[in-house]
Amino acid sequence: MTQENSANRVAIYPGSFDPITNGHVDLIKRGLNIFDEIIVLIAYNPNKSYLFSVEERMEMIREVFNGTKGVRVDCYAGLLVDYLKISGTSIIMRGMRALSDFEYEFQMALMNRRQTRKIETVFLMSGFKWFYTSSRLIKEVVSLGGSVKGLVPDNVNQKLIEKF
Repeated sequence: MTQENSANRVAIYPGSFDPITNGHVDLIKRGLNIFDEIIVLIAYNPNKSYLFSVEERMEMIREVFNGTKGVRVDCYAGLLVDYLKISGTSIIMRGMRALSDFEYEFQMALMNRRQTRKIETVFLMSGFKWFYTSSRLIKEVVSLGGSVKGLVPDNVNQKLIEKF
């Protein structure tokens, strides 16, 4: 890691979190075994359309981690490397579910590193239970009348029901 002189190891966990799933929650909790603090960063992706506003996503994540030490929620619409400079860390935490995630994540990690050589990306494998869970699939199932109870936190499940 690149924060040898720092008392705290802070990682940025970027994503759209539209909505946050239990797979995301699992990664954040496991990440807290490695890092002192994880900033869950709701990042803007111009290639995506969103069901929930940034404010709604931030609120849902804060509710899930209410009282959990070491989890902070923020949002940013610029380059991730610029946010890392602002936040004072150089560590990105990312989750990988399947081999299909690897190519995209690898490209992003290399591009981020090209922007700023000090950046390190740490990959955590998804828990087996959440291997095929994705926000896109969650939204699709709920939009068609299916249940995602147990795949997302209870507060998120309620918000999804209200949306559809």
